[in-house]
Amino acid sequence: MTVEVTDANFEEMVLKSDKPVLVDFWAEWCGPCRMVAPIVAELAEEYKDKAIMAKMDVDSNPDTSVKFGIRNIPTILFFKGGEVVDKQVGAVPKASLASKLDAIL
Repeated sequence: MTVEVTDANFEEMVLKSDKPVLVDFWAEWCGPCRMVAPIVAELAEEYKDKAIMAKMDVDSNPDTSVKFGIRNIPTILFFKGGEVVDKQVGAVPKASLASKLDAIL
């Protein structure tokens, strides 16, 4: 299951997590974001014991989006130990995201 993160809980849910976190920066009006959403949901099930899959609506949470320089969506940031360790911009196949996750586990 994916978790919704906001400007208010980002630090607690992502930066202080003891597991790696994939954060999908998206917006309701974004077509490619809708293509990525089911992939992130599948990864959430497959990696539920090893990593956290989070989604952040950039329209509702501009502060975090600006802080991490999100200019195009979907953008997926991979966090480990509170730091960005990898990034993916645009819609990609599930295998691409899975290999990036595997690399940080």
